[in-house]
Amino acid sequence: MQEFVTACPRNCYSTCSFRVQIENNRIRRILPYSGNLATPEGPCIKGLSYIERTHSEERIVHPLIRSSSGKFSKISSNEALDIVSAKLGYIKENWGSQSILWYCGSGMSGLTNEIGYSFWKAFGGTTLTYGNLCWPAGLEAVRLTLGSVKHNVPWDLENAKTIVIWGKNPAETNIQEISFIARAKEKGCRIIVIDPLRTPTADKADILYSPKPGTDGALALALAKVLIEKDLIDHDFIGKNVFGFDELKKSLHISLSEAESITGIPAESITELAHIIASGSPVTILPGYGLQRHQNGGQTIRSVLLLSILSGNIGKPGSGFNYANLQSYIYDNLKEPLSYFPDYENDKPFRRTISMAKLGADMMKTIDPVLKAIWIERGNPVLQSPDSYNVKKAISALTFKVVVEQFMTDTASFADIILPAKDMFEESDIIGSYWSPYIQYKPKVLDTPCEVMPESEIYFRLSEKLNLNISEDLIPRPGNNNIELWLENRIKGRSEITLGHLKESPVLAPGLQQIAYEDLKFDTPSGKIEIYSSEAAMKWGISPLPVYTEIFHSQTREKYPLIFITPNTGSRIHSQFGNLKIIKKTNQKPVVSISPADAKIRHLNDGQKIRVFNENGELITRVKISNRILPGVAVLPNGIWLNEGGGGNQLIAGRETDIGFGAAFHDNLVEIEGVD
Repeated sequence: MQEFVTACPRNCYSTCSFRVQIENNRIRRILPYSGNLATPEGPCIKGLSYIERTHSEERIVHPLIRSSSGKFSKISSNEALDIVSAKLGYIKENWGSQSILWYCGSGMSGLTNEIGYSFWKAFGGTTLTYGNLCWPAGLEAVRLTLGSVKHNVPWDLENAKTIVIWGKNPAETNIQEISFIARAKEKGCRIIVIDPLRTPTADKADILYSPKPGTDGALALALAKVLIEKDLIDHDFIGKNVFGFDELKKSLHISLSEAESITGIPAESITELAHIIASGSPVTILPGYGLQRHQNGGQTIRSVLLLSILSGNIGKPGSGFNYANLQSYIYDNLKEPLSYFPDYENDKPFRRTISMAKLGADMMKTIDPVLKAIWIERGNPVLQSPDSYNVKKAISALTFKVVVEQFMTDTASFADIILPAKDMFEESDIIGSYWSPYIQYKPKVLDTPCEVMPESEIYFRLSEKLNLNISEDLIPRPGNNNIELWLENRIKGRSEITLGHLKESPVLAPGLQQIAYEDLKFDTPSGKIEIYSSEAAMKWGISPLPVYTEIFHSQTREKYPLIFITPNTGSRIHSQFGNLKIIKKTNQKPVVSISPADAKIRHLNDGQKIRVFNENGELITRVKISNRILPGVAVLPNGIWLNEGGGGNQLIAGRETDIGFGAAFHDNLVEIEGVD
């Protein structure tokens, strides 16, 4: 039996290192690896389920073609690539290469993802997406304010005296972080949770505050006002390091009574929380990504960040605003061909007109040329994009659809050709993390089964069939030795790190600031923390100061009185892993959870069949009555497949966030009624 150290490449905070034991081309055991200080206890249940995922009988291991009857049948890899190359060539010749939409999600990270960009660029360019479904409003908010996006190393949490977990549920979605929080609590740290739901993380808190969804910005601004009016701020820190404090002070008109009316948090509790933040230094705030999945999401993050700034909790041990830590993304401009923001000049020959948040509607209105085909990899947009009805309608209308996938997902079921995707253990790669500070090597430890080809091989063989004459420096010949040479050449000269270093162990990012901003240098126009941001106004058309904007309007609330939110859970990474048997054993059937008060109004009993609906669509499911849910809120976990009874995005409109071109997933109202 052989043992290797590897790392999980999923869209998850932790990017866990772990040991994997291999025998006869099968995974036998997955074990912790202590050499990564951020993830020494090993992976979560999803990481442990790789044994099933990799060797699942349901895994697609042969190319599939859809017949006129709609059924799929196996074909050889060569047949599949002949069909794909002929169709792509025909569409390009008749409508131009930009009539093809290349959709690449975040299902598996790695430097080899760059190979797809090289192929499509050589092909002549395609239509692409801009924006991101996950976190860009918050990223842009932090960048506008602090000049870069980083935070203290995870293990520094143990130095905090107060931890404010705001709209985040690390007990399920960042389990490595909850270990550091627990150790901080053992040392006397106070744990505050702010969340409209009573999550497993909230159960571990000393105090829970539950604002109405989408009102966190109002709560943060009210807290900032109390800090200033009660003189609970760090004057020295602000005077030396902050730009725009006087303007902020003049702009804070929200009263405690107004904040109570908006958020549902009593005025005395708001004052109490302000005093906790002011007296509890060092304070670390852990904001979740759900906070910024609103149309006011960017301004919400700017508002919450004020609390770290006003209290002087930036650049010190045990302090900070831990939204994302991009210090390990030193190869990011190589790995990701697209920034989150359109740059038409530098993205030639690509034409970026399709919004991730408004995918279906934008696809259908794209002309000159109209879209004729789509290539989808590392994503499941039929399920995971907002406005699912229009996404399905837009994809169905296309002439040709290729999906690269491991399982028959909701999106794969729409394909004309399915090309089986590699598993994480079947090709070497290099990955970073947006939480831990490590750069990691992910070795090939298994041979691909049957006719599975790594995406790099798919692109190489297609480039040959299309006579694209692409340099092997851009798309290497098939074979893992060639991939490793390609990786070595791609990172050469960008830092002192070599592939050899990464093979020895995970490597801390060069120039890492274990305490982010400890030098008090900020890459902003003023060189200071910018509470007042002229760039925010010029680039995004928002107030240069953090402000609160109401999302839900009374007229709509009368017809659809429940706020519908779709949080992540510990058993899935969006739509991944939920199809596995080991995960299904730990999960109950999907339900929409509401409060007892809302159930009583609608005469609903626990477990009753219900219809959840609004102007976007409807969902037939069961109801769960729970004291963990605020009145006026309905909750369905994110990522549940349609055939499991999920599909919450059918009820969610395609809306962008105020900055960053994110998706405002949580700005939706529904009504619920019983079904006979």
